[in-house]
Amino acid sequence: MSPIALLGFVLGYFLLLLWVAWRTSRRADNDSFFIGNRRSHWGLVAFGMVGTSLSGVTFISVPGTVTTGGFTYLQIVLGHVLGYLIVAFVLLPLYYRLALTSIYRYLAERFGSTSHRTGAGYFIVSRTLGATARLYLVVRVLQDMVLDRLGVPFWLTAAVIILMIVLYTYEGGVKTIVWTDTLQTAGMLAGLLICVGFLLWQLGLTPAGALAQMQQDGVATVFGTDPLGADFWAKQVLAGVFIAVAMTGLDQEMMQKNISVTTLRDAQKNVIVMSLVLLAVVALFLFLGGLLVQYAATVGLVASGDRLFPAVVLGHLPGWVQILFIVALISALFPSADGALTALTSSTCIDLIGLQQKAHWSEARRTRLRKQVHLGFALLFLLLVLGFRWLDDPSMVGLILKLAGYTYGPLLGLFAFGLLCRRQPREGWVPLVALAAPLLCALLDATQAHWLGGYRIGLELLLINAALTAAGLWLASLGRPPKRIQPVQPA
Repeated sequence: MSPIALLGFVLGYFLLLLWVAWRTSRRADNDSFFIGNRRSHWGLVAFGMVGTSLSGVTFISVPGTVTTGGFTYLQIVLGHVLGYLIVAFVLLPLYYRLALTSIYRYLAERFGSTSHRTGAGYFIVSRTLGATARLYLVVRVLQDMVLDRLGVPFWLTAAVIILMIVLYTYEGGVKTIVWTDTLQTAGMLAGLLICVGFLLWQLGLTPAGALAQMQQDGVATVFGTDPLGADFWAKQVLAGVFIAVAMTGLDQEMMQKNISVTTLRDAQKNVIVMSLVLLAVVALFLFLGGLLVQYAATVGLVASGDRLFPAVVLGHLPGWVQILFIVALISALFPSADGALTALTSSTCIDLIGLQQKAHWSEARRTRLRKQVHLGFALLFLLLVLGFRWLDDPSMVGLILKLAGYTYGPLLGLFAFGLLCRRQPREGWVPLVALAAPLLCALLDATQAHWLGGYRIGLELLLINAALTAAGLWLASLGRPPKRIQPVQPA
């Protein structure tokens, strides 16, 4: 299909998002931006969060993982379901009891202001790197499929897409993205289902027949059985539990939407429903990956990893499927990027600048600062996307999970220590501990081949990082009396 026509559909989709943003952001204030005035419907939040959790990385990278790892990524998602139960029945009751706007305010209540800023700082680093890595992947695919053929440079593509995101999140924040994420999740899932159906028709297979063929070809393996391997099922499931806790329950972007729901009970329903839908959707993405492998073999296409899905669609499928692919890809891109931009703005304003404590400031002055921070992060997004272009990792899902292991580990250690232990560390030590733990993990990761023999550290790096953080906090608490902690009310 003509790149001009594809670009036209992208622009039309964006105009629809702008219309939704205009409808939902009227009379929005700072409370609307940060937590949606706590009036979001749990069903909308749950459905929209599926798109936020999946993102363009899932849309492109997860089908591509089938070429090398089969269906083993499903092990991680099975762990996610267990982790979301911890989020629903341990963390959400805490956040609602404390009536938090920023979840990192808990660290201030438990340890002090330095710990509060340390936790928020790690979230800002984590979410900035993760969101821009996801954003880069989708921008790269759009560049390869459409914009290169029009002579548009990569930097301009990235700048325009980031400008689009800024335009529809600038006023309404969470109040807007609860609705736009719902629209975009629907677009992404519709594209997924249609692509699966079309490939089944092209291959002349039923779903059961296709799955049987995948099992015969050895690309439908779910569980890794080598205890020394990085994909061993016990390690993957356990890592999935704590990835869900860290990247959802301890992530301001994800929790900002949850605590915008009016009641705790509805927020818990949101998380549980989202986890089950997410499991089904990821399983379908892996099934799509198996179909792509089979189709590529029938047409003699050699492609793997992140390039498999775009190569099949661009080179071998009809124009109307290319349109659906582009719309679904954009739908997968925006829920992750818009929520990240909003959450980073919120955390910086609330946790680092202390906007809510500046009661002497006028609403206009606070709004002006919030918008300046929002634009600042948009510029940072652009610079980092260009940096990922230079790096050009062949499998972004692996890179993102690796980054999460380093940057969410200290957050997981801080919250776990605060919830499970009554000790009170010396607060001046907290930033040092939070910095030392990932540095030690990096050293361990770099030297593991020399002293771990055949064992390979995989996603359990997150747990090691959290354990080192908690151990450092325990050492920093020696000789100090325990803190009296008010118990969390049951869910």
